[in-house]
Amino acid sequence: MIHHAPPATATVRRVTCCLTIAGLFIGSLSTPALAQQGDAYDVVIRGGTVVDGSGRPRFRADVAVRGDRIVRVSTTPIDTRGAQRVIDASGRIVAPGFIDLHTHLEPLLRLPAAESHVRQGVTLALGGPDGSGPFPLAAYMDSAQRAGLGLNVAYLVGHNTVRERVMGLANRAPTAEELERMRVLVAQGMDDGAFGMSTGLRYIPGFYSRTDEVVALARVAAARGGIYTSHLREEGLGLFEGVGEAITIGREARIPVVLTHHKAIGRAMWGQSVRTLAMVDSARAQGIDVMIDQYPYTASQTGIAVLIPPWALANGDSALARRMRDPALRDSILRGVIDFLLNDRGGGDIRRVQFGQVSWQRALEGRTLHDWAVMRGVPPTPEGAAPLVVEAQLNGGASMIYHVIDEGDVRRIMAHPQTMIASDGRLTSPGEGQPHPRAYGTFPRVLGRYVRDLGVLSLEIGVHKMTGMPATRLGLTERGAVVEGAIADLVIFDARTVADRATFEQPHQYAAGIGDVLVNGIPVVSGGALTAARPGRVVRHVPTR
Repeated sequence: MIHHAPPATATVRRVTCCLTIAGLFIGSLSTPALAQQGDAYDVVIRGGTVVDGSGRPRFRADVAVRGDRIVRVSTTPIDTRGAQRVIDASGRIVAPGFIDLHTHLEPLLRLPAAESHVRQGVTLALGGPDGSGPFPLAAYMDSAQRAGLGLNVAYLVGHNTVRERVMGLANRAPTAEELERMRVLVAQGMDDGAFGMSTGLRYIPGFYSRTDEVVALARVAAARGGIYTSHLREEGLGLFEGVGEAITIGREARIPVVLTHHKAIGRAMWGQSVRTLAMVDSARAQGIDVMIDQYPYTASQTGIAVLIPPWALANGDSALARRMRDPALRDSILRGVIDFLLNDRGGGDIRRVQFGQVSWQRALEGRTLHDWAVMRGVPPTPEGAAPLVVEAQLNGGASMIYHVIDEGDVRRIMAHPQTMIASDGRLTSPGEGQPHPRAYGTFPRVLGRYVRDLGVLSLEIGVHKMTGMPATRLGLTERGAVVEGAIADLVIFDARTVADRATFEQPHQYAAGIGDVLVNGIPVVSGGALTAARPGRVVRHVPTR
């Protein structure tokens, strides 16, 4: 069950969170009730340095696990003679398993081991982001549990999914009856165990909704103790309005908000995270509970449809094809594509637009829109490439990587006290298209590049942003901390060598330095290799009333 703390300033909220988890840890050392049951442990992690997820300083300790629980955290050596398994963590960090607040879990039933995620230390992933997710949720979660999972999963109910079920791809406001049907579906998703509602207001059909519609549906999630995560309506030239809308929804619906994969898209907006972060601070000072999640890369990934004016996509691709046959509408559509290529996801240079997965022409995967224009013998300019963008959508669409984010904004957002780390990665396996490297490297990249190499974060705060903070956001009181009594989701890594290996050119590479990962007390990664164990669970939110 989620319990929402009363509104606080950014600083007070973070300190309160840290002190709460720290208090649990201190209490565990002084009251070792769980440890008095004997020394027949399932796992003892010996000789490691614990970074406990609270943001507090690291300390040397042994950690013992029995069943799915941490039963002892000891600053003196634990007798391992009765342990079934001993993991030598000397010279390594023992931390809570990472909690990914933004995961594309669509391939989960096909890839239940979730190796691309667990090999980077993730032990719980939240699916259903950007307004889209499985529905009805209860039946899907039952299927997922039966599949045998390599990690724990949880879900949000998607606004786009709900709207499409009720209204299709209609570009209009809902009738009173349609809005009520959407409310019922959001309530059903929450009652099935969703942790909140997500929106993808830049995608159709969510783009066609007005703020009051989203507020009405978010209130349903809020009434059941849920959160609201939003892919903003705009992340480029309309970024400030997008952030403002999310804050308005949080205020009007009285619901905790996460600005998901927060960034500033396009050269014209580079550096403007200064203003968006100030907006977050101002909202929090007014009592609106706003937080952020972020991936540590200067490129985004989404479908090629974001380069097409949303009005042109109303009612589906057959309607888009009809519009393209009308000379006046065709001209308007192509001018809109050119504008997006110049000022938004295109970044003013079609070399920045890279193909990820292209089911209808695999040879394009890894190539750029500039490459395709040259191959087709058209001018390699936004004007020349605009018809190709529409052609790609009519062919079935494509997953694209857009190299249009500034490194300065990445660092500034990451350092903000309300920012958590989340991958926005899709579960994948070697050989499947040309995915964004975040699918393999998000969490190790933060620990290696931004913690160790650049010093943007301390190790303790970096781990806190991956563990204690997201656990608190979800109301998961038994996860996200290395304390006695907590569920034994744990990752053991070498802070000196942890690093992402995946690149935009060669993305299918597992990270370095992640040696061992335990999910619910069972090793799913051992010695850097995947085990056969599948102890993951579907974690269901218990709605409040």
